[in-house]
Amino acid sequence: MPDLTDRLKKPGILVADGATGTMLQNAGLPHGAAPERWNLENPDAVRTLYRAYVEAGSDIILTNTFGGSRPRLERDNLGEKTTEINRAAARLAREVAGSKVIVFGDIGPTGKLLKPLGPLVPADAVDAFAEQAAALAEGDADAILIETMSDLNEAQLAIEGVRKVVGLPILVSFSFDTRGHTMMGLKPALAAREIWAMGVAAVGANCGRTLSETLTAIQAMRQAVPEAVLIAKPNAGLPHTDGANLVYDVTPEIMAEYALKFAAEGVKIFGGCCGSTPDHIHAVANALKQTAL
Repeated sequence: MPDLTDRLKKPGILVADGATGTMLQNAGLPHGAAPERWNLENPDAVRTLYRAYVEAGSDIILTNTFGGSRPRLERDNLGEKTTEINRAAARLAREVAGSKVIVFGDIGPTGKLLKPLGPLVPADAVDAFAEQAAALAEGDADAILIETMSDLNEAQLAIEGVRKVVGLPILVSFSFDTRGHTMMGLKPALAAREIWAMGVAAVGANCGRTLSETLTAIQAMRQAVPEAVLIAKPNAGLPHTDGANLVYDVTPEIMAEYALKFAAEGVKIFGGCCGSTPDHIHAVANALKQTAL
């Protein structure tokens, strides 16, 4: 399997994939259904999505497991299939990725607030993240990406949970979507300092409101921790409705232009989040590779 640590030491930027949930909805996933369900019920659609990003130029693809922790899956009565769902997602990704494309086992927030603000006991959060990470590793993921985090404590518990069960590289990304902070009030500089100090492979920003706001967050992270390896996966802007459809205004050309701005900040991994498509990733890959020539 590819060695992420070695790849991060080499020149150039690794191109990650784009959106998962919105792409699967376009492929027919019912509105409101957990995308992770299709790892078992419609694996061909998941393979097709992975393959589209590889063909677009992705060096990295994420498993279809953003909501794959037991607390999240229990919302759809899928809690007892947590291991099966995550293992299947990683195996499908490995099948498509082969030996050259890197597979990130994708872990998102539990969707519950930690005590005392909410019902989630820290030890239970650690166990949930450990369970998911173990299954992703069984499916041959190369690394674990903990993404779209808002709560620093939850991100730290996720790192703890992953490290309980696997020795894979860990990357952590936050969503700064509330006036330069996360939903829980976390600033980019503090997130970068605290998480990089835990010995992760990379730290960064994903999702968010706009490309420019995510770029600002990355700039703050770079200033706070100059030596950090940075990852960015911004949304293709904010969606608006067009009839029954959600439309994102950021074109592939605009995302490619911004990819160069992120590259100027020393970002080592760049991809897209909500609303980004294989066309966006193709444009990004071409722009970054031409710059490297």
